[in-house]
Order: sequence, then C-alpha cells, then structure tokens
Amino acid sequence: MIDFRLDEEQTMLTEAVHRLAEQKIRKVFRDAEESRHMPADVVQAGWEIGMLPTGLPEEYGGFGAYSAVTNTLAIEELAWGDLAAALHILQPNTVAIPVMLSGTEEQKAQYLPLFCRDEMPKVTAALTEPSFQFDPRELKTTAVLDGEAYTLNGVKMAVPIAPEAELFLIYANENGQTQAFLVAGGADGLAIGPAEKLMGLNAYPTYRLTLTDCRVPASKKLGGEAGIDFELILNHSRVALGAAAVGLARAGYEYAKEYAKQRVQFGEPIAHKQSIAFMLAEMAIDVDAARLLVWEAAWLLDQKRPATREVTTMKYHIDDLVVRVADQALQTLGGYGYIREYPVELWLRNARGITHMDGWMM
Repeated sequence: MIDFRLDEEQTMLTEAVHRLAEQKIRKVFRDAEESRHMPADVVQAGWEIGMLPTGLPEEYGGFGAYSAVTNTLAIEELAWGDLAAALHILQPNTVAIPVMLSGTEEQKAQYLPLFCRDEMPKVTAALTEPSFQFDPRELKTTAVLDGEAYTLNGVKMAVPIAPEAELFLIYANENGQTQAFLVAGGADGLAIGPAEKLMGLNAYPTYRLTLTDCRVPASKKLGGEAGIDFELILNHSRVALGAAAVGLARAGYEYAKEYAKQRVQFGEPIAHKQSIAFMLAEMAIDVDAARLLVWEAAWLLDQKRPATREVTTMKYHIDDLVVRVADQALQTLGGYGYIREYPVELWLRNARGITHMDGWMM
C-alpha cells in the first residue's frame, strides 16, 4: 500500500522548499522572465537546501539514499514558485541522477562527489533534437566506436546553460540504442550556438549544440561497455517533470481561486458564479488527480518495479492537464489574464513547454 503521510524528513524538506519559493522565488520570477536572467543568489539558495546531496549515497559524499517520491515533493514546491527557477536549481540532477542510476563504480567515484559541494557544479544534459516528432528512443545523433574512443555527430537543441557548462551528458544513438556520454566543456568538435528564443521560460536560457566528429574516450560512455538503462533514466526524468507540472498547475489554480473570491461584479464575488465555481472545482480535481499519478509512478520507481506504463500514462495525462489548468486560470481573470502584470499568462506559456522537456529535469 502507498502511504500518503509524509515522514518527518519529507515534511521538513517540503516546508523548507516552500519557504524558499514563497520568500525568494515568488519575489523575483516575473522580473527574471522580463530580464531573461535568474538571480544567482536565488539559485544558490535553492542549491544550499541540499536536495540533491541528501539523495546521494554516503560513500560519494552524500547524506543518504535517493527517493523519487521525496524528490517529487520538493519539485512541486519549487515549480509552484516558478518553473524556470526550479529548472535552474535542479539542473545538476540531470547529470547526477543518471550517473547514480547507471554509472560504473569508477564514474560514480569520479563525478558524484562534485554534487556534494557548497558550490553548484556547472553541468548540463543534451537529449532533445530539432526533428519532427522527436523520439528520445530513436535519436539522430550518433555515437560510433572507433578504437579507444567514440565519435559523436549530430545536433541537439534546448540544452540549458551550455556556454558555461564544464561537463555535458550527451545522449546519442549507438547501434539503435540510446546511450549517454560524459563530454567535457570545450571539447573539440563541440560547438554552441546562440540562445534559443522560446515562447516561455526566458529566465532559463537554452542553446543549440552541434557535434562534429567529437571524440570521447570510451571510458566516458555512461555505464561503461554495458551502457545505460535509458528507460529507467527517462522514467525518472518524466516523473520529475510531472511533479513540476503539478506545481505549476497548482500555482495557477490557487491564484485563480483567490482572485475569484476578491473580484466583485454586480455586487458579489465572481466565485459565486456557477460557471466560475465549476471551473475552479474542475481545476482542483485535476491538480489532485495529477499529483496522485505522479506519486504512484515515483513510488514504483522507489520500489524498483516496472513503471514505464504508469509513467507514460501519467505523462500523457499531465501534458494535457497542465495546459488546461493554466488556461482556465487565465480565463478566470478574464481580460486581466492576458496582461503581463498578472502571472497567469506566464504560467500558461510555461505550461505549454512541459510537453517538450524530456531530459530537462531529474
């Protein structure tokens, strides 16, 4: 049976992350979107909570065992504050979690201690490609073994913080299987393009990455000769994104509910109008249902049970739900919802991006 009660550690973590979201992230997220820059002190404050080190094994400098369920609790609170800030703070997870899940003992010993320091490591992952109907299981970027090294060729898009990254985890197709390679920043054959212009998430810049005969030592293939369990990594990523979607949808619902209580038309709050009340009820149901789907998938991962079916079901449902709830939040505000002084238009733009974020979060 799944126990829905948070333990003491989960309660403390959730409360700490919510305070960060409320007291720091919510105060800067709109200005960050407009300026296209997330304040470094906000990101560092998120890192100092220690969500990632808490989940890494003690032998590598961490403080315990990783829990997907606990991770989802923290991610929901971060995304409730702001999705771009959450992505910034959780950026190191996109390398650390795959290394923890699939790395060789030598790779874990070399890289996992980097994520247990006071300073946030400058790392990023590159999975998404600029192709129609992108499928992470059928990548166009190729990895070919040539002697003692792999040669990588292809194009990646939506690669966060690429210009400052000191380490990349690059996914590529090796003989029909998706594998991952640890590539140093500035490697020969690795070229970074200008920042991409996105519909939302302007405070979280992403870039295009071009690989032209980029040579990577065979020892840098994640998982060594055996490679990775990509399905497991993808499931963890999608559960994390699902939690972020719940946080984003919850933010929209809560804002719309409070607005509807305070906005008076024809002598009474619009929350009394049947059409608004029904819409708010539907939003609340959607948010709670989505959270349960995320928790179930995360629990299965923690139990090391097959979870691809549940994760896929959750992702399909949430991709649609988060946009619907964000749009309903905008509708609740009427014409004001379209004005940039109110956050709901930003949440709707960010919600639309959830469907395209495979590999962005762990």
